[in-house]
Amino acid sequence: MALKKTRTYRRTRYLLYKETLVDFKEHFWAFVGSFVGLGTISYLNFELLSKYDLTLLIGSFGASCVLIYGAIESPLAQPKNLFNGHLISAIIGVTCYKILGDYVWIAGPLAVSLSIIGMQMAKSLHPPGGATALIAVTGGPSITNLGYEYVFSPVLTGIFILFIAAIIFNNITPKRQYPSKVIIQFYKRTRANKS
Repeated sequence: MALKKTRTYRRTRYLLYKETLVDFKEHFWAFVGSFVGLGTISYLNFELLSKYDLTLLIGSFGASCVLIYGAIESPLAQPKNLFNGHLISAIIGVTCYKILGDYVWIAGPLAVSLSIIGMQMAKSLHPPGGATALIAVTGGPSITNLGYEYVFSPVLTGIFILFIAAIIFNNITPKRQYPSKVIIQFYKRTRANKS
């Protein structure tokens, strides 16, 4: 019994140490990547597109930045989840608004709930997708007037910019790799098993 407690204690202590370890290089590249990715979207939104009443910056991109720059090994941060999660949620959000737009108090929760199911069915859960669905319903006239254009811009355009920045800044050092090595190996094994 004492041996098990010792092993468990050592594992717990190591995990706590690893999780609380300050790695300044890791933090630096997470900062640079998220700043450049979201900064590019913000610049385009406020300096170029605002003149034409076009929106490129939505709140769910901030949450995506946390995942794709700060938790790059998480399955929720991988490209399939990033793209499918936002796109599925955007389509569902716009559809809910078109059907129930007069009843935002129903359309909003329904959009989020259906987007969760849609992402789960596609095996592409990306938590910021829930916000993307909600923004499609509650984003005000500048968003709701876009209709299904919302799926392409701001959603697809924005996540593409974030993804390009993630590919560049998450692969500068050998300690960081995006997409995650584990995910790449999983896809290779899956394809080999299908053959």
